[in-house]
Amino acid sequence: MIQPGRAKATCAVGPSSDQSKHMKIIHISDIHLTVPGEEMGGLDPHARFDQALSHVAEHHPDAARIVITGDLAHWGERAAYEALKTAISGLSIPVRLMIGNHDDRAQFRAVFDDHPIDPHGFVNHAETVGETRFIYLDSVGERTHAGHFCADRRAWLATELESCARARIFLHHNPMPLGLPAEDKIALIEEHRTPLHALIRQHAAKIDYIHFGHVHAPVHGFFAGVPFASVPSTGNQSLPDMNESEFLQGAPMAPAYFVICTEGKDTTIHQIPFAWDGPITRTGTGWEDWAKPTVAAE
Repeated sequence: MIQPGRAKATCAVGPSSDQSKHMKIIHISDIHLTVPGEEMGGLDPHARFDQALSHVAEHHPDAARIVITGDLAHWGERAAYEALKTAISGLSIPVRLMIGNHDDRAQFRAVFDDHPIDPHGFVNHAETVGETRFIYLDSVGERTHAGHFCADRRAWLATELESCARARIFLHHNPMPLGLPAEDKIALIEEHRTPLHALIRQHAAKIDYIHFGHVHAPVHGFFAGVPFASVPSTGNQSLPDMNESEFLQGAPMAPAYFVICTEGKDTTIHQIPFAWDGPITRTGTGWEDWAKPTVAAE
């Protein structure tokens, strides 16, 4: 339930403003849609996704893009992609889609038959928003949950980076190990990670940020000199465990999406707990607003 009276973020100005100076981007990931009516992890992923979109529509109608970085369909089923297509069809904010390890590239392309792809059929695509090249990557391998970004895909990315002045990269998989042994087994494979690291390092000065999902948790850091951030899921969240090497651990904790606010090369990221429907405390910002209450003398 959306609480009335919540303040709207104001990092971006109106649609007619200069997007090269101020921009708001909504980052959503790991929606894991099913055949409508089927649960995923004990939750209705469609209800959660709809709730996130409704929250975005009410609080962030000035966003320049909604970017969804994969695991669009939990079992890669056509009905799930058709439900996604219906869910985003009436949005006033442009949506950009990437596939993840749970997705089926062929089924995705069959439903989104006009979606851009690269010359090799990968769902790599890019666009210029304001003065920044938004680059959307396909990091999916065949019958594996680990990330892949082969030589053909790296060549496509290299061309994009060489031909732009500034870039922001979105993909599904974490392209670096995160110090979580079980999670790192399904990160981008080392064979592809090393040359991608070199490519990113080569163009680091022009890449503002790398954004990804996959880990169902917020993780921040630097990769090849470029800052990165992963976003929580709209469904179940992962429990980071730096000792567990075999099993991924998750729980139905609060979901979230990110609001990415940019101004030039600067980036601020807000985590939005869109499903919270409990009480909200409103407190002023003056010094006395936080003073300890005086206990009346008996």
